[in-house]
Amino acid sequence: MTAAFPVQILIIAVGVGTGVGINALLSGKLGEKDNKTASRVAGNGIFLAMVIYMVFLMFGLFLAKPYMQLMSGDPIVVSMGTEYLRICCCFSMGAVGFTVYERFLQATGKTVHSMAAQIAGAVCNIILDYVFVMVFGWGAAGAAWATVIGQILSLFAAMALHYRLNKEIDGSFHFIKPSGKIIRTIYKIGVPAAIMQALLAVMMFVVLQIFKVIDDGTTMILMINTYGIYYKIMQTALFAGFGLSNTLITIVSYNYGRQDKQRLKQVIRFGIVNSVIVAAVIMLLFQVFAAPISDLFGLSLPEQSADGIRKEDILSTCETAMHIATLGYIFMSISVSVQGILQGFRNIYKPIVISLLRLIVFVVPFAVLFCMSKYVTTIFWLTFVIAEMLTAGVALFFLKDSTQKAFITL
Repeated sequence: MTAAFPVQILIIAVGVGTGVGINALLSGKLGEKDNKTASRVAGNGIFLAMVIYMVFLMFGLFLAKPYMQLMSGDPIVVSMGTEYLRICCCFSMGAVGFTVYERFLQATGKTVHSMAAQIAGAVCNIILDYVFVMVFGWGAAGAAWATVIGQILSLFAAMALHYRLNKEIDGSFHFIKPSGKIIRTIYKIGVPAAIMQALLAVMMFVVLQIFKVIDDGTTMILMINTYGIYYKIMQTALFAGFGLSNTLITIVSYNYGRQDKQRLKQVIRFGIVNSVIVAAVIMLLFQVFAAPISDLFGLSLPEQSADGIRKEDILSTCETAMHIATLGYIFMSISVSVQGILQGFRNIYKPIVISLLRLIVFVVPFAVLFCMSKYVTTIFWLTFVIAEMLTAGVALFFLKDSTQKAFITL
């Protein structure tokens, strides 16, 4: 399952990038009272979702096994991972479709409804994960089915809310006709967001490859399993960070367009402060409740894997990871919030550079170095703390430079 995560993240990244472009363009057209073009934007969004789904369907059918063979030489891991990945890719219409319909709701200001649809799927996923894995004993396949069913439920909920509440957007089928101009505009806005999300998949893929430098095979497998669980936990903090960052994009962009210098300063200051506060609360919760959170995210683990790795050893290492790696969350919140501010200033490249630094450039050398230590199960997790600290420094430098330029133009 851990080896399959990069592909799952890539699915989300492409969907999110497309959704960001749709949201920005759709909001603008609705603001201009151009409901016909807004309906065409929504229709093109649905068309793109279908195309993206077909791409990942083909990947699931024909490339899932070769990918897993690249990630692992263990026949058992390849077999289980292929089954898991095929289910996630072949039924990815929920993940892809939801990112589009979610943006329809957000563009019209119905963010609470969007959140409700997402929560419905998440709760369904948690319940079915326990039922399919713990009660029915379906293993990796059960976890995959729980995931895709939850995603499809979120999609159906978002679709129902959109077609019922978004009267300003015409849902007629003829608006689904693709427009090269609209699609180019969507991706001109959305590609940077997609790249930043996709770099998460790249980081996970690279780290899994770096683990192969560990001399002890048992320790290597332990770290791979632990990293998979910790990564899912870390996503919780990232979702909160990116949620605030996306809000900053909208508010900063609006006030930048109005050339409201004083308001911009307030938004930037309070945006970063609030992001740090949220990150600090999440960090504290993870520090205090490291054990039960690890147990929750490790429900699908067998008591002992085919490689002889005990569940309790994985969960113990995961607790260690949370106690150490979460110390970098405050610095992560600074970098992510600055990315949102810079995007609000219509800066495309600096946010991508920040993602490259925190996910690849600063991670790889320290990950390799710490994986060669005999204390790898402990010291490795400092990789993320160091990477977040260094990136935060660069992000603040970018912010100072960009705000000075932005304020001069006001």
